[in-house]
Amino acid sequence: MEATPLLTPYKMGEFNLAHRVVLAPVTRCRSYGNLAQPHNTLFYAQRAAPGVLLIAEASAVSETATAYPHVPGLWSQEHVEAWKPVVDAVHAKGALFLCQIWHTGIVTPTEFGPPKLKAEEIPQMVNDFRVAARNAIKAGFDGVEIHAANGFLINQFWFFMDIGKADSRPVYRDQLIEDGADDGGSSLENRCRFATDVVAAVADEVGTHRVGVRLSPFAEYVDCTDNDLHLIRFMDKLGVLYCHVVEPRMSADGEDGKLAIPHRLLPFRKAFRGTFIVNGGYDRDEGDKVVSEGYADLVSYGRLFLANPDLPERFRRNAGLNKYDRSTFYTSDPVVGYTDYPFLEQEIGVAN
Repeated sequence: MEATPLLTPYKMGEFNLAHRVVLAPVTRCRSYGNLAQPHNTLFYAQRAAPGVLLIAEASAVSETATAYPHVPGLWSQEHVEAWKPVVDAVHAKGALFLCQIWHTGIVTPTEFGPPKLKAEEIPQMVNDFRVAARNAIKAGFDGVEIHAANGFLINQFWFFMDIGKADSRPVYRDQLIEDGADDGGSSLENRCRFATDVVAAVADEVGTHRVGVRLSPFAEYVDCTDNDLHLIRFMDKLGVLYCHVVEPRMSADGEDGKLAIPHRLLPFRKAFRGTFIVNGGYDRDEGDKVVSEGYADLVSYGRLFLANPDLPERFRRNAGLNKYDRSTFYTSDPVVGYTDYPFLEQEIGVAN
């Protein structure tokens, strides 16, 4: 059993983590009626262990924030009650549990909610994030992660302003003009205003020590690194607990043609003094490398942690990994491709 930097302890704010391996928030469309279910409890409990950090899948902050079917919500007391047994099961196994909160914005298809945002709705949407964060704490979560990545609502404010597409959604620009922006909303401060307002509101509600933010500055649909850096500096000044950033897409190495992680998040790492979490394409060796070099404090895993409920233990033993089945990622089946991936002990038992 080899020593690995990924499995060294880490103190994140007031939370003591047993190691640096984190469950990334992974939407799986299995919370029927926007309510957490018993099989959600099983899924997270399977991956919980003393000192492990789990980040729950994105929970909608309002009824109009649900772009996909069967995603959990956090806008009502009913959602709070549904999440409680999930949180209790995770805490019973000694793990730390945070919940990602999101609004999908114009990604939301008309059958799930209105796709266009009106200017007068913006303050209410900021408050929706505040209420969802409050509800997460009421449900027992240790904190929240604000989803400001992947082209969803928070990302959309600076996306449309940044690449000259404001006319496609004029209400974004109109709101900034109405608020007195003489540049028509083109400055970094104005493009990031919604994001900073949301982060500040959530931090005010639950405390900066309970707030993380997820960013994807190199996503294919928009390259808004200036905007992300501006938000990160704001988060740093505010004292936000952690910054969770997605790497650029893996690319072929020039020498052997193998896929490699570009490792382009260093400017973001340097701009943020809190805990820095990286995500995207990592395996055990790459995770060890970035932790040992100080490039990241923690590494989050989505697909690998989905397919390997005991991923940290497999890393500790340098054992083989279950292969994930992409075709079952977003089905609504409560078992297949969700809670039926075997633990290492089960595999050993079968082999024996």
